[in-house]
Amino acid sequence: MERKRSLDSGPEAGLDDGDPAEKKRLLLCVDFTAIASCEAAVARRYLTENAWEMERALNAYFEPRAEEGAVPHRPETAPEPGSCVDLTSEEPADPACSGSRTPDTVQQEDGSAFSLITWNIDGLDQSNLPERARGVCSFLALYSPDVVFLQEVIPPYYSFLKKRASNYTIITGHTEGYFTAIMLKKSRVTFKSQEIIPFPKTQMMRNLLCVHASVSGNALCLMTSHLESTRGHAEERKNQLKMVLKKMQEAPESATVIFAGDTNLRDREVTQCGGLPAGVSDVWELLGRPRHCQYTWDTQANSNLGLRAVSKHRFDRIFFRAAADGGHIVPRALDLLGLEKLDCGRFPSDHWGLLCSLDVIL
Repeated sequence: MERKRSLDSGPEAGLDDGDPAEKKRLLLCVDFTAIASCEAAVARRYLTENAWEMERALNAYFEPRAEEGAVPHRPETAPEPGSCVDLTSEEPADPACSGSRTPDTVQQEDGSAFSLITWNIDGLDQSNLPERARGVCSFLALYSPDVVFLQEVIPPYYSFLKKRASNYTIITGHTEGYFTAIMLKKSRVTFKSQEIIPFPKTQMMRNLLCVHASVSGNALCLMTSHLESTRGHAEERKNQLKMVLKKMQEAPESATVIFAGDTNLRDREVTQCGGLPAGVSDVWELLGRPRHCQYTWDTQANSNLGLRAVSKHRFDRIFFRAAADGGHIVPRALDLLGLEKLDCGRFPSDHWGLLCSLDVIL
């Protein structure tokens, strides 16, 4: 995305002095209250009881110990709907918030179709975080993608998704700050291995996450990244793009290679890098440059940031390299996700998500 924000958002953001350990604990409390929609005192109690480990504390909050009987160890009032982000439910949390075409292409698990979603979910924005997370997850429940590429994931949401999205294998590019993640649907995609390629000169904790997997007998090399943000870091962003493209070219010839993520790229920067190498395609261009899904960053249509200036960019991109033995996986369609506001008056993210449908030639 087009700006770098601090994790130190929320009521404790001004704590520049004092005990660093206590500041960290206060920030953990802020994250916990955002996820669980509870009071700060409740968050501190659960975190204290669980040695200030976020995952343990969230698990304890949402799933009380058996010996406590039927009385839940949580506030008597039910948590807000957004505090329970469950990707495994059969029904989406709010189908009315689909913000895209009617899902007439929602796949059946017959092996002939393959789908992916890539989305910068803007986890660093603490405002309306539970409801926005619920909105994002309604799309995952609605479309049931085989692979999900996420950017700007934060630790509380990773912990929460790990607990709730039991039908997905979740691989992350980091575990602290904010990071990327790749989610593989267990019933369709077989996980094989992973690797993380660091960007040596990043100033924003960025790297390249690679996952080796297979679907319907086809080898996959899946990649995601959140390339360096803002105009001032264009040179580093171009260097990172070159590393991504080199890695795509080096992948085994027998594998279909898919990169999907928040590239922050302008078209001229791709040109300045010499364009895409032979064999690597930009899926949006490959599908005829469909106008309806050109801009994934649109401050005129998306008001989450409250910017007056109009800025439209195709920051979120999918690069594709077919397997050498005939290209058994072929991109078919692209759509935008998250185009309608939620009940809170905001969109699920400041980016639109991308849904890509592909055919598997059996």
